[in-house]
Amino acid sequence: MGISIGLVGLGSFGSCFAPLFKSHPLVSRIALCDREPERIKKFADDPFFKDKFNPRDTFESLDDICRSDLDALVIITQPWLHAPQCVQAMQAGKHVYSAVPIISIPDDDEILDWCDKIIAAYKKTGKYYMLGETTYYRPSAMFCRRMAAEGAFGDFIYAEGEYFHDVDAGCSLREVQKSRLASKAGQEWIKIREKYAGKKLKTSPMHYPTHSTSGPVCVMKAHALKVNSYGYKNRNKDPFFAEYDFSNETAIYKMSNGATVRICEFREVAGSIADNETFRILGTRGTFCENQWKENQRAAPMSARPLAVKKLTAEEMRDPLPPEVQEAFKKAMNPTKNKAALQNMDFVPSGHGGSHPYLVHEFVDAVARNRQPAINIWEAARYMAMGVMAHKSALKDGKTLSVPDWGDAPSR
Repeated sequence: MGISIGLVGLGSFGSCFAPLFKSHPLVSRIALCDREPERIKKFADDPFFKDKFNPRDTFESLDDICRSDLDALVIITQPWLHAPQCVQAMQAGKHVYSAVPIISIPDDDEILDWCDKIIAAYKKTGKYYMLGETTYYRPSAMFCRRMAAEGAFGDFIYAEGEYFHDVDAGCSLREVQKSRLASKAGQEWIKIREKYAGKKLKTSPMHYPTHSTSGPVCVMKAHALKVNSYGYKNRNKDPFFAEYDFSNETAIYKMSNGATVRICEFREVAGSIADNETFRILGTRGTFCENQWKENQRAAPMSARPLAVKKLTAEEMRDPLPPEVQEAFKKAMNPTKNKAALQNMDFVPSGHGGSHPYLVHEFVDAVARNRQPAINIWEAARYMAMGVMAHKSALKDGKTLSVPDWGDAPSR
């Protein structure tokens, strides 16, 4: 008997995950929830979903689906709703998967408060929380975690994480904002944000830092202790940045393992492309940079030898998925292909560097086997707190600030 999962939010991003959650071998039942009925109909009428979907399992509100007997909810809604909806679901007895970030609001202290509340909800209910941070399952992150587990980096010295996403480059943030504000939830947000405007609070790239902070943190298994940060203010009166304190922010952190980390979150930068969501990690024995593994070849201390450099492919860096999961996902990603065609196809993971199938598998497997997900709330809070405190430091012209930490996740 598999687990039952409700998909909450079936917009453009949620739609990318629906076939993967449905097709996982450990999922036996799928429910659909969205405020806009036509989105539900799209999947309810799709023959691909028929074997695990019953028309009775459709819901038009979070309140309704929280009253169901489902095991878990996948919450891919608007970013300012994530944390309160996750807490509500956990209090209703559901494990939760949340789209990134934990929450997106222009109040630093309130973001940290929501980290507290989600941890408290876990302690009270025992229900798991997982953040769907894509960088965690990019090939580079999987490879570096394996190298770190082998001790191949030696001592960690320094790391960099960066997300260079110009407002008009690639997936246009300007268009995303317009689309969000045009939705039903967006109209509500327009009213809610007046509360923050009244407090003279503005948003920041560091309020969504997880693409840049997660790589160094998850590889080094360290958390930030202190931060100094500086911001760049938009200078051409671009209306997109009217609600931003800074369009770009750069932060330097002292980490719990003695390393130094530099994080950049830029939304106004020429030439930014998808590859500019990346990280680099330098150690005394090994270094990872630009998909290259560089290893010190010293046979003994003080005996210099040439550095060994290996260029890595995505396939070499990825962890394997269980064969049955991989085959199920391959079918979900190629629904028009017949069995013979699928057998002759390689499995090529898709979505943000191929991370989406791994995120789905990790959450489903964690719930089915009653274990903490890898990107649990304690891990996720470390990513988020780094951004919050960097923004606070930038507002104080680089003042050194301590970064809060909630400790490691309990094993159960």
